Order: sequence, then structure tokens, then C-alpha cells
Amino acid sequence: MVAIVEAINLKKTYMLGKVPVEALRGINLHIDAGEFVSILGPSGSGKSTMLNLIGALDKPTSGRLLIDGMDVSKLGDDQLAELRLSIGFVFQFFNLIPRLSARENVELAMSIANKRKRRKRARELLETVGLKERMKHKPVELSGGQQQRVAIARALANDPAFLLLDEPTGNVDSKTAREILDLIHMLNKEKNVSIIMVTHDEKLAHEATRTVFMVDGNIAKELVN
Repeated sequence: MVAIVEAINLKKTYMLGKVPVEALRGINLHIDAGEFVSILGPSGSGKSTMLNLIGALDKPTSGRLLIDGMDVSKLGDDQLAELRLSIGFVFQFFNLIPRLSARENVELAMSIANKRKRRKRARELLETVGLKERMKHKPVELSGGQQQRVAIARALANDPAFLLLDEPTGNVDSKTAREILDLIHMLNKEKNVSIIMVTHDEKLAHEATRTVFMVDGNIAKELVN
């Protein structure tokens, strides 16, 4: 299998004033294309640092991190920005633009220059996430679950190497959360979308096919669910 993420002795140290803080202490991790993996840990475990590194939002202090075959530590700012286009981000808060319709929010994320292609792709994606009848609605006219579906469609807009989810059900009720998780499972199993989900919620983490447990900047264990 092709690795979408490979970490080799990955370390990240931050300076808190003059005090070095080791957020990651030598992580080794391999995630294959097509997998659904959750990264689970309490506050301070290093999972947010992993999110930032896997999302190409930051660089490691040492070690190697390959994202879709590219070594993050060797990339300049422009190359990192380009790499981020190959990652579909889905966050707890939907971050939709209020004045735009669902379709326009999805279109805005696309790097495709042709307007007709953008519109066609946005329609296809919104149909995939079950919002065929809501394309012209603005965020205020959509429920929380529907807004998250738009956010997922937007994340898929540029055909990313993988979806990176940060507490994707943290801002919706339990019934809506189940619907969002069912959608995520469908994308993974039927559309073969690779998914990495970062969470502090053990129940949510077990939705993935594999869970990576982080404690104090280390991987404590891995579990096949």
C-alpha cells in the first residue's frame, strides 16, 4: 500500500519563554491510502501538534515526516501552501462564509479555474453528501449537521490525498453526529477516501478502523477497532 503519512523518529519542540517543551518525542507512524485512522489523546498529549504537522501547518524540529510522498521538513513556504491543497481539512467549527450559498462555499475552495467545472464539481459533491436540495441555501438556512456536510464537500473539492478531521462532531448533537459519522464511513468505504481523525473522545476514536493512542508526546499503543 502507498503511505499517505509516514513519520520517522518525528520530534517537535516548542520554546515556552526560555524553556523547551517537547510536544513530540520521536513518533513513528505509517498510514496507508484508504485507511480510516484516529489519533486519540488528552490535552497535552501531542495530538494537536500531530494535526498541525500532518496538515502541513508546521514543520518538525527533527526526524522525517512524509505527507503524500513529500518530506515536509524540506519544503519552503510556497511548497507547503501547495501541499496543503492536497489535504482536505474538516474542523469542529464549520467556517462557512455566511453570505455564500452551500454551492458557492464549495466552489470557493477549488483550484480549478473554469467556472463551469467548479459549479459541476460542487453540485456532484453536495449530492454525494446528501445536500442535493440545499445547494442554494446559505449557512444560516442550514442545520449544524448540514453545515458540516457542506464543510466536508468543500474539503473534498480538490480531490485531496486524504481528509484531516479535527473533532468533526464536536459542534453538533448526538443524532446529527451519528449522521456525520455515517457519511464519513460511506466516503471511506464506498469512495475510498483516506481519513485521519484527531480527537480526545475515545468513543469517537473507535469509529475508525485503527486508533493511535498518544500520551506525553509518544504513541502509547495502537489498536485495530
